[in-house]
Amino acid sequence: MKKIILLCILVLGTLQIQAQVQDIKSTTYYLIRHAEKERTDPTDKNPHLTDKGKLRAEKWSTIFKNVDFDLVYTTNYNRTIETASPTALSKNLELQFYNTNSLYDQDFIVKTEGKNVLIVGHSNTTPLFVNTILGSEKYPEIDDLNNSNLYIITITKSSKTDILLTIDY
Repeated sequence: MKKIILLCILVLGTLQIQAQVQDIKSTTYYLIRHAEKERTDPTDKNPHLTDKGKLRAEKWSTIFKNVDFDLVYTTNYNRTIETASPTALSKNLELQFYNTNSLYDQDFIVKTEGKNVLIVGHSNTTPLFVNTILGSEKYPEIDDLNNSNLYIITITKSSKTDILLTIDY
């Protein structure tokens, strides 16, 4: 586990340095799906995280320890808020909320330009958000049991780069 975390920190740091060297005003988005949610009540449309999910949320905070986030975005659901909160708290940032019906609109682009941004979403919205940023249908929806994808997109004046990492513990 420690090796995976160290590898992630190294990759994240390298991507940030590359973007800064290429262009002073780079934007980097880190997109994850919420951690494991309660599944005991199938009618509950706004479940909380399980104990395993809470642990994963804390692990994300550790993985992102060396990333200087400027903003943390989440949808307005318990599971995404609870996933984003440990990282936002560790960075002394307030959670920002986004509407899944207006992903990556002009307002969002302006607010996040030149910043490092964590975005926490869902199995369908996270890949959709990534694809919208990239302007292509590169990534499919995430399996409902997959809570370990990390998409990193860096945008500079002259390029967009992306990578998909699987961070399990």
